[in-house]
Amino acid sequence: MYTNQKQVRAAFWEAGYPNVSKRKIRDYSGKGTMHDTDTRCAFVDFVDMLCRNGEISETLAERVTL
Repeated sequence: MYTNQKQVRAAFWEAGYPNVSKRKIRDYSGKGTMHDTDTRCAFVDFVDMLCRNGEISETLAERVTL
């Protein structure tokens, strides 16, 4: 069971999803960086799966960010 955001992010990167990259791209305003769409969608699916399986609390699922 994961209890904090750092553990969830580490588990996501270790899961080895295809089409997922740690490389960041410019955000829409051009002032910062963000992960690409495939990576963000895979992370949301991963967090949702963890919550449904009871591996993280709903509160953590709502709070965790990539």
